Amino acid sequence: MDTRDSSQHRMERLHARLPAPIPAWMTRPLRVVPAIVALNAVVFVVWQLARLSMSLEGFMATNFLVSWVRLEHGLFWTLLTSVFSHIDWWHFGINMVVLWSFGSVLERLLGWRVFLAFYLASGVVASAAHCCVSFAMGRAGVAALGASGAVSALLLVYALLFPKHRILIFGIVPVPALVGALGFVALDLWGLFAQGHGGGLPIGHGAHLGGALCGLLFWAFAMRGRFGPAQGQGSQPETGLRLSPEEAELFDRLRTKLSLEGAGSLTPEEVKFLRRVRERALSD
Repeated sequence: MDTRDSSQHRMERLHARLPAPIPAWMTRPLRVVPAIVALNAVVFVVWQLARLSMSLEGFMATNFLVSWVRLEHGLFWTLLTSVFSHIDWWHFGINMVVLWSFGSVLERLLGWRVFLAFYLASGVVASAAHCCVSFAMGRAGVAALGASGAVSALLLVYALLFPKHRILIFGIVPVPALVGALGFVALDLWGLFAQGHGGGLPIGHGAHLGGALCGLLFWAFAMRGRFGPAQGQGSQPETGLRLSPEEAELFDRLRTKLSLEGAGSLTPEEVKFLRRVRERALSD
């Protein structure tokens, strides 16, 4: 008996049972998302300084708020500059956390050039949607700012690509990504209806919905046939090891988490799960 051939055969069988390597797109360096966050931070700081200077506050209000009236006066650049503009801590913080959470995955998947074009286009569409909705409601002077519309586009695209991946609503409640995204769309529709009847909250629901629509169209016409479940959606790994649907989904999420955040991001329970999978692969 040739022991070398036997050992080689065993190694080939073991290799076939081990989890597939992390896709190359997951290891791409981030360029655009950190730059967007940094730019938003700079504009946020300037807004805080503007509280101390009337001239600076006037400059920021003219150039970093968007409304139908401002467009009538030719301030078309505010369709874009307002997307990088936040005044309140909570608004800035929530948008940047969501941008980093979903934008980092999409930038790696799409490539930085496509991602940047999509993000900027979504922001402009969201701003335009706010202006049109406010004009239709007879509130042409209501100004808006923030990255929420562009972030809504990112969230919807992510949810359509990875519908079963778990996201945390308000950082607490875990739900499938598609359920969470559609829930936010429903909330914005309700909020827009309430505003149309004189109620509702001072939130740019029109901008959110405009961004979500942009994300839906981008996915439908540019991504639907190009990216699919193979990009990380809860399928069995290319391995002889059989996992339950729940285990396969968890394995995919942890593989993505390892690539994006490193081994230090894993909880003790997640580490134990990966060790169990490895032991099962080695013993089969």
